[in-house]
Amino acid sequence: MVQVLIAPDCYGDSLTAVEAAQAIADGWRRGRPDDELTLAPQSDGGPGFVGVLAGRIGEAHTLRVCGPLTEEVPAEWVLDPVAPLTAYIECAQACGLALLGGPPTVQTALAAHSRGVGQLIAAAVQAGAGRIVVGLGGSACTDGGRGMVEELGAHARSTTSSSLAAARELMAGVELIAATDVEHPLLGPMGAATVFGPQKGADPDTVRVLERRLSDWAVELNAAAGRAVSDEPGAGAAGGIGAALLALGGRRESGAAIIAEHTRLADDVAAAELVITGEGRFDDQSLHGKVVSALAAGARSRRIPVLVLAGQVTLAEDTLADAGIAAAFSITDHAGSVALAIEDAANQLEGLAHVTAATWG
Repeated sequence: MVQVLIAPDCYGDSLTAVEAAQAIADGWRRGRPDDELTLAPQSDGGPGFVGVLAGRIGEAHTLRVCGPLTEEVPAEWVLDPVAPLTAYIECAQACGLALLGGPPTVQTALAAHSRGVGQLIAAAVQAGAGRIVVGLGGSACTDGGRGMVEELGAHARSTTSSSLAAARELMAGVELIAATDVEHPLLGPMGAATVFGPQKGADPDTVRVLERRLSDWAVELNAAAGRAVSDEPGAGAAGGIGAALLALGGRRESGAAIIAEHTRLADDVAAAELVITGEGRFDDQSLHGKVVSALAAGARSRRIPVLVLAGQVTLAEDTLADAGIAAAFSITDHAGSVALAIEDAANQLEGLAHVTAATWG
């Protein structure tokens, strides 16, 4: 019998972290029924951030907000009743890629906005939250958080003509945290438009348009903050929503660390003899501040083996060893195609976990 900790992140738009953890557990039990399993789904601030927290620190509240385009969408957020009253919000709930209603296009890359995130933050302020944590990641927009700021400015009931100034007034008494493990700045070759724009449907010409928009907006954000927030790590997270949160007086914290604290991940790792984690694509970025790297670091110091079950695996075996990963397995390889791995994600992940359990050790 082995004590197994199952702590995956989400698998893109295919599986939430909660769903992935359950699929891995179901498959692992089929292969090794005597093992004791602990399920601790994780998040780095992107899709699934609120789902992981709901039930652990408070019930999820649902609010209809502006989606990334024109239609309203139901968005969940969590209010922790323990003082200080803290709200946890996930930008992907309001402006996530999964809410576009289809694959991203040049048109959606230009039109998508963050207004719904502002509505969620305004609701948290109205509920009396003195601390608001916004999970960043998985957004369809590259508006630099302008839509969010305009929405907050409209809720501020301020006499100022500037939405940004009004939004800063509204948030002045609130501790605001941008929860992200993305370290990209707002602008430039490593910025929001250049790095993440293509994932959101932007072609090269559209990336240049988005970059110009962000550059103009950055002048306003930096002036309001009194410093170059656009250059700070995490400013480019969620299409630049990170920069806007910093300009509103917020600070950046690791999304994975926030989840790890609330799920008592360190205790779970210490009690485990094997750690299983995973995500949609296990590549070089996974080893820099993502859930997998955090788990591997904690397990490595205790000489606990770590297995990764990912949608796709692009890292070489020597890289895995250097990162403290015992082995990594691909759902795509197990399924035989990317299409089946995505369309039948839960069953394919369960099957991969079953095969891995039956052969591991």
